[in-house]
Amino acid sequence: QVQLTESGGGAVQPGGSLRLSCKVSGRLSARACVAWFRQSPGMDRLGVAAILRDGRTSYSDSARGRFSISRDNADNTLYLQMNNLKPEDTAMYYCAADPRCDPKFAYWGQGTQVTVSS
Repeated sequence: QVQLTESGGGAVQPGGSLRLSCKVSGRLSARACVAWFRQSPGMDRLGVAAILRDGRTSYSDSARGRFSISRDNADNTLYLQMNNLKPEDTAMYYCAADPRCDPKFAYWGQGTQVTVSS
């Protein structure tokens, strides 16, 4: 069974940076699709960034140019580097993985809170 555990969230001022980590336990193919999502109170969960089966990355419009997704297969960890954070980035951030790249994603973490405020 695959389990995902996020860390690295916290409170930061606008313009600041955070790096989220997602530790993967269990067997997950290096070609599995992985992604970060976020959800603000009262809003739908939205995709932020993803790594596709062929290694290409994909970003939401709000994340492109500020966020960077990466994975370390040797360490079984997924990362989301977030720079130039804005108050509207405040949300619970979730990592997700799917060995078949199903867009519903079979495996989810519990989330880590990011708060951007002055």
